[in-house]
Amino acid sequence: MLPYWLFLILPVSVILTNRRLSERSQFWVWFAVWLFFSLAIGLRFEVGGDWFSYLRHLDMRATTSFSDVLVGSDPGYYLINWIVAQSGGSIYWVNTGCGMILMAGIVRFARAQPLPWLTLLVAVPYLIIVVGMGYTRQSAALGLLLIGLVSLANAQIRWFVFWVMLGSALHKSAVLMLPVAALASTSNRFWSLLWVGVMSLVGGYLFVFDSADRLWTNYVEAEYQSQGGLIRVLMNSVPAFLFFLLRRQLRLTESEDKLWFWMSLLALACIPLVALSSTATDRVALYLIPIQLFVFARLPFVMSDPRRRGLVVLGVVGYYTLVQAVWLNFASHSFAWLPYQNVVWL
Repeated sequence: MLPYWLFLILPVSVILTNRRLSERSQFWVWFAVWLFFSLAIGLRFEVGGDWFSYLRHLDMRATTSFSDVLVGSDPGYYLINWIVAQSGGSIYWVNTGCGMILMAGIVRFARAQPLPWLTLLVAVPYLIIVVGMGYTRQSAALGLLLIGLVSLANAQIRWFVFWVMLGSALHKSAVLMLPVAALASTSNRFWSLLWVGVMSLVGGYLFVFDSADRLWTNYVEAEYQSQGGLIRVLMNSVPAFLFFLLRRQLRLTESEDKLWFWMSLLALACIPLVALSSTATDRVALYLIPIQLFVFARLPFVMSDPRRRGLVVLGVVGYYTLVQAVWLNFASHSFAWLPYQNVVWL
């Protein structure tokens, strides 16, 4: 378990020292953070519940034609595997590439928040350790979504659509986030609804429609259950509830307010949906994890007194330390992540 705690200690140590860096120094520090976590994700060995499934994906791409790769269910991810397989590479190349995409999204999103290191800390226990090291395809799609959310918060709808469509090539479920662009639009709403609606249909046609029946059968009619699904949905619901409770004190721009209003509403809507299909809802709820990063990075600023702000920061640190401790020690599938092994020291 020690490496996982070292991952958490990194942002905690920066938060507690509260050291200010120059703009140039910040760039290189964040580059080091991106590289460190990308390699921690990419060079892991037999870590994650689907480790051997991803090995089979890579082996299959070695004998798959390029044209078949492009018409596969997740063409972006399969293309990465195909390139690695044709180059004689290993699963570490695939995982490192996907880890780089995830961490690029996390770093981009964190640096757009008022407390970037607190944002990184919030990301470590679940987004980086669990999702990044266990859901390779979806984690890369989530990384691109994070970049897109920064664009959407700045009212750049086209860029949001671009990043989500790119993420959908890595994992088809990301296409479900496209309607958020229309919901969060603050100007030219009719054209935004029309344009995003067309792009959603295009994305659905390219990535989802041909497998919709199979997905419904597998996830809903088969009544697959995801152990801990409700807990993970509730983890998104806590910051969503705080958003609605403290919305005025967060001092958001119009674009930010509308975007995170809908993200929070979707997070709360997952609570009743988890009873219908915990696995399907749990997977979709992964794309709502950014609500945790966004709200908790701003929570200290609800307080006007600097000392109380410090207490809120410590509260967030304590909360996510507890989240990591509970998951590592009590989650039903955490054994697949333990111990953390890296190919560097095998």
